[in-house]
Amino acid sequence: MKNLLTIEELTDKEILRLLDSAELLKRQRGRDGKPLEGQTWAMIFTKSSTRTRVSFEVGIRELGGSPMFLSKNDIQLGRGEPIIDTARVLGRMVHGAVIRTYAQQDIVDFAEYSGIPTINALTDDEHPCQILADLLTIREKLGRWEGKKIAWVGDGFSNMTISWMWAAKKLGFDFAVACPPDYAPTAGFLQKLNAPNISVTPDAAEAVEGAHVINTDVWLSMGQEDHPEKEAAFGPYQVNAELLEVAAPGHIVLHCLPAYRGKEITEEVLEAHAGNIFQQAENRLHAQKAVLAALASVARG
Repeated sequence: MKNLLTIEELTDKEILRLLDSAELLKRQRGRDGKPLEGQTWAMIFTKSSTRTRVSFEVGIRELGGSPMFLSKNDIQLGRGEPIIDTARVLGRMVHGAVIRTYAQQDIVDFAEYSGIPTINALTDDEHPCQILADLLTIREKLGRWEGKKIAWVGDGFSNMTISWMWAAKKLGFDFAVACPPDYAPTAGFLQKLNAPNISVTPDAAEAVEGAHVINTDVWLSMGQEDHPEKEAAFGPYQVNAELLEVAAPGHIVLHCLPAYRGKEITEEVLEAHAGNIFQQAENRLHAQKAVLAALASVARG
């Protein structure tokens, strides 16, 4: 692995190795090695964040490296410099890059032109770091995903859903998506995915029935807040107590946060599953440390 750009590009063995490493790093926190010692990693964020920024800054430091946070206003990207030129400059100065932005192609181009390990910390197309943290949480809480059903309720073609569908394709668990028809995965994407273990339905209860994990996210992703007509379509896709009545016994609810209580999830359900949800948030740190550690030798050259 030279970069982490998408879940799509990972093999099942790479995903499992990263999760094994994350579990070990979590157990050994404070006693782990310093694979990033002497390295400086740029964190280029054109989208704001809480969990992503904090978890990467702490993770880089705990592994012995130095994080350098760069918002779009700190560098010439904010004034229109092409990403490939920024990549060529930073590739000669830092050892790796963590990028949180809009266009997936920007991250792809940065990795190509910089020549340094590049981590996708979120784009409009995928959110691989979050899915690794979620898988780690499921393994901790349920022991395994084999023979389990994971449901997604909300936007059927968001960065989270796309990454989840690729994870299901790679790892083989049943994954059911409930979403409004206008926000379903495209036929072309599903054909490319070619995964019979993934289903899509407009019926939230059908997706959640017998599910061991129920996942959701905000209805309006960052940058889409000015589309109230989209939010109106998601009324029947709230994760609430009534919907969860059809889930499997002992189910867990996950939310990648931030959550808008009373919209995609009720206050009651979020608080009932807060232990899982905030463990999920913590696991961003451990999953990302595993990715950083895996790329440390590449960064060192």
